[in-house]
Amino acid sequence: MSDALTKPSSTKPSLTIKRRFNAAPAKIFAAWTDPEKMSRWLGPPDVLRVEAGTDLRVGGRYHIRMVLANDEHNVSGVYREIVPDEKLVFTWAWRSTPERESLVTVTVKPDGDGSIMTLHHEQFFDEAARDNHNKGWTVIVDRLGQLLEA
Repeated sequence: MSDALTKPSSTKPSLTIKRRFNAAPAKIFAAWTDPEKMSRWLGPPDVLRVEAGTDLRVGGRYHIRMVLANDEHNVSGVYREIVPDEKLVFTWAWRSTPERESLVTVTVKPDGDGSIMTLHHEQFFDEAARDNHNKGWTVIVDRLGQLLEA
């Protein structure tokens, strides 16, 4: 038997979501980095309140608290790379599972009178975590679109 068949895969699951918005890159970038704007879209549809805080610098931390009727979700991380209006890279860890840190990269590129945003979330603990985040990000990115086009 070859080594390729006997060794477990070291590749961790990831996901990519790409959307075109009728908004300038600066407006999309601000939605990801301004706590007031983040609080208007970064959460599930049934969220009652989102509290966001950022220290927008490489090495700075962010925190998002999503309050629901009978629950709350807390996620935080560290900014790894910041290119204004183009790229944002940050770690992502839920308070309930801090050992499962993953990495999010958001890129924004001009596209005619709008922009293409690509969200790449990688280094998931397992496929179930990736699938759950894919569902969540899909809904949340839809909410971002509503905010940008309002």
